[in-house]
Amino acid sequence: MNASVRTVIFPVAGLGTRFLPATKATPKELLPVLDTPLIQYAIDEAQAAGIERMVFVSHPSKRAIERHVMDDARLRAELKSRGKGKLAAELQDAALCPRNDDVVFTMQDQPLGLGHAVLCAKDHVLPGPVAVVLPDDLILGKACLAEMVEAYDSINSGHLVATMTVPRAETGKYGVLATSTHVGSVVQAEGIVEKPDPAKAPSCEAVVGRYILDASIFDDLSAQPPGAGGEIQLTDAIATGISRVGLSGLRFSGTRFDCGSKAGMLRATLHLAAQDQECVEVLRDYAARSIETAAA
Repeated sequence: MNASVRTVIFPVAGLGTRFLPATKATPKELLPVLDTPLIQYAIDEAQAAGIERMVFVSHPSKRAIERHVMDDARLRAELKSRGKGKLAAELQDAALCPRNDDVVFTMQDQPLGLGHAVLCAKDHVLPGPVAVVLPDDLILGKACLAEMVEAYDSINSGHLVATMTVPRAETGKYGVLATSTHVGSVVQAEGIVEKPDPAKAPSCEAVVGRYILDASIFDDLSAQPPGAGGEIQLTDAIATGISRVGLSGLRFSGTRFDCGSKAGMLRATLHLAAQDQECVEVLRDYAARSIETAAA
């Protein structure tokens, strides 16, 4: 039986260069999908999975993330004084409070890769396996991390990654599993390859930004030499430990949006807007105008 997953790591130190100039002053993780910042979706997902401690691996230039995440009693008091008590209560419900929540912020001063970001959290995690959530991989629907935690105790692997099937032509964008057996939504893997040539990809089972990792990942990361791009690759460290702890993939049931790209962010926004009555009329008007323009 695997130990319970008590810690989640949020790597949020990246510069968000694909969204410049928007991310020059605003961290990518605070960009809203409709009306909710990406980081809030990630926090809500971790809370739904029963996580005890949240470790944010950030950068000194991104203090705004901590300001968003943590409770702001002064702002709430100001809102209440203006008769906006409901809004103040909503902000309090969404925020993390040092008195009630186990929250750690630590810094990744240099952009040395996702593996290095996870390693920066080593001294702050609780005993046992750890979860890693990449906020710009937005998964809507059933909470993906909760699905993974639920499945984790029933698998025979120390490492579990979230996966989805992608067209072979797109495998070069992902870490890809070399699969062996499939049992329901769980895929047993013999290996993992980072961004393979599609012609040589071992399968079409692609890894997205959710991981539950055996605690030995920190030893493997500590010994891991730089990989692609001169960075410490998390995928390489996972591959190192497969022979000792095993690796599985979970085909999650939610819908994933790559919000690290402008197109993915737009898709996610439209998906949520289509479920918001206030926005539905706007979408209909836009669609009607587009049809009229095309017909003209």
